[in-house]
Amino acid sequence: MSINRTRWLYLTHVCIACWMQYASADFLDDSHLSLDTRNFYMNRDFRQDSAVQSKAEDWGQGFLLNAQSGYTAGLVGFGIDMTGLLGVKLDSGSGTSGTGAIPFSPRTHHPVDEFGALLPTLKVRVSNTVAKTGALAPLLPVLFRNDTRLLPQTFYGTLIESKEITDLSLTAGRIDSTRLRDSSGRDDMTVYGVNPSIKGDRFDLVGAAYNWTPQLSTQYFHAELQNIYKQGYYNLVYSFPITSGLKVKADLRYFDSADSGSAKGGNIDNRNLNGLLTFASGSQALTLGYQYMIGKSAFPVIGGADPYTANLMTSQPFIRPQERSLQIRHDFDFAGVGIPGLSIMNRYAQGKDIDRGGQLSDDKEWERDLDIKYVIQSGPFKNLSAMWRNTSYRSRFANDIDENRLILGYTFLFY
Repeated sequence: MSINRTRWLYLTHVCIACWMQYASADFLDDSHLSLDTRNFYMNRDFRQDSAVQSKAEDWGQGFLLNAQSGYTAGLVGFGIDMTGLLGVKLDSGSGTSGTGAIPFSPRTHHPVDEFGALLPTLKVRVSNTVAKTGALAPLLPVLFRNDTRLLPQTFYGTLIESKEITDLSLTAGRIDSTRLRDSSGRDDMTVYGVNPSIKGDRFDLVGAAYNWTPQLSTQYFHAELQNIYKQGYYNLVYSFPITSGLKVKADLRYFDSADSGSAKGGNIDNRNLNGLLTFASGSQALTLGYQYMIGKSAFPVIGGADPYTANLMTSQPFIRPQERSLQIRHDFDFAGVGIPGLSIMNRYAQGKDIDRGGQLSDDKEWERDLDIKYVIQSGPFKNLSAMWRNTSYRSRFANDIDENRLILGYTFLFY
């Protein structure tokens, strides 16, 4: 699972050199090269006396090299993107690994010293339609890649996005496999929330989004993990001002998930109704969230990906069978009081009425999250960001957790 650092740098250098040697002038004019760095520390403290492991703790340095070409001239333009990922362990141990940030041996639980991947993506553009094949980083309602640890998750396949008609976006794709956030190679696509042992060979999706007005938009997606589950997604977003200083935004989402005709699916039966209502005024916003799971199973999600639901928190997504959950969130930007670059986010969610074992119970769970972030605005360290993320989770049936994450980030823009 580990990758030699010298070999990783050599391959990156060769790919960039070849890319620049054979590219045309038009190909290079719109090219971009950047390096994202992320210093990531995470400590997860298990609060109950019976916990098998008292804590999980990792500290690492991540590098994400992003090389994006333009397109060759002509009716059909061709290009290539290259992403290089490298994660380096700074501190971790066999007794405290398991945060999901650094991979470790399933036998010894000893973390690797480094891991990463070199990920090429070929792309073709015709008019306002772009097709990409290779490594992908989708941020779609039915497939939202995870980027909450040292390195981001990626997928492999083909994705087509078209914007030929004003205000209309069309999307279609086929995904063959994934690379999890703590992995160097390709991983099987499993189903989180239902049965992680179920593996799918192909994930197909189609979708459309339309902006009716600057304030009103709708979206629809259909997706299917072959022979396991199919899923429909419906979305409506509407924003409007109440007064000159107060704006309201309503984001309503509905998922309909079921078996795709095979017993392999594991009796997937879930309707997910959720939404967010946000009141924004000046430098602050108050958001209320509601989520209701209807059906016999939990909400199905491709393993490693984030469920695109209203009450997705730092630790828990609140997607268990029959679960109802509420969220309240407050965001504040200190630029409004003379401290640009400083922001804070507080949120709290509680879930209840969970179906565990075929009957409703009084089991409950709750989570509180706090994010404090500062981005340096000027000087030699301009755009260096620092964030402290603090989380507490309590449940009557799962592990209680107190968690802290410290994240330092900086992006080097070469051209």
